[in-house]
Amino acid sequence: MNTLTVLAAAAFGSTVYLTTFSTVRWLNQLASRIKVAGLVVTGMVLCAVFGIIAFASQSVTIGFIVGAVITPPVHQWILQRRRHVASS
Repeated sequence: MNTLTVLAAAAFGSTVYLTTFSTVRWLNQLASRIKVAGLVVTGMVLCAVFGIIAFASQSVTIGFIVGAVITPPVHQWILQRRRHVASS
């Protein structure tokens, strides 16, 4: 397993998570019909990305999963810290 491949895939997994998070947040502000269509398209794109990742090597798959799993708690921690600093 190539370490650089795992790290690059982890960064990609993190990017996919943050992009999806921002897209869903933006879609939630739109009208119901547009939101549903946007969520369906977002889900299809995610399925395609996961399929491509699963077809890749084992190190890419492991790195992608690690990046996608580690990013949400780190993202929440950054947002909470930013709120805490702003309120001080």
